[in-house]
Amino acid sequence: MDIEWEAGSLRVTGKSRYEARLPLPQDVGDAIAAYLECRPSCCRSDRVFLSTIAPSRPFRNGDGVSSVVRRIMKRAGVVTPVKGAHALRHTAATEMLRHGVPLDKIGLVLRHRGIDSTAHYAKADVTLLKQVAQPWPEAL
Repeated sequence: MDIEWEAGSLRVTGKSRYEARLPLPQDVGDAIAAYLECRPSCCRSDRVFLSTIAPSRPFRNGDGVSSVVRRIMKRAGVVTPVKGAHALRHTAATEMLRHGVPLDKIGLVLRHRGIDSTAHYAKADVTLLKQVAQPWPEAL
């Protein structure tokens, strides 16, 4: 992730080096700036987030958020089939579905290239599926 302060955007690289620019809301930019002022200063790095476990340094690989989420979920006793940062994506998609957001809009938020990838999340909510299921056409 690269922060483009002047443009007010984030440049995010996903799977297969797929790159997207997302808006950087003012409150999020302010929160990141506040964090940068108080984060550990023992490490000179252009990375935003550093490990809080000594020695403070950038995460070794690209799964920094996932490792933090996994650790917090374990500490909280949350048991799910989906682990790490993917649990956050899964929860966001499911909540958007429950609130009536169409799959194509959820796909934009999740940066999916095709509706099939987003439709995977619809399978998670059986109650919602019952509400949106179409009746089977009668055989002639």
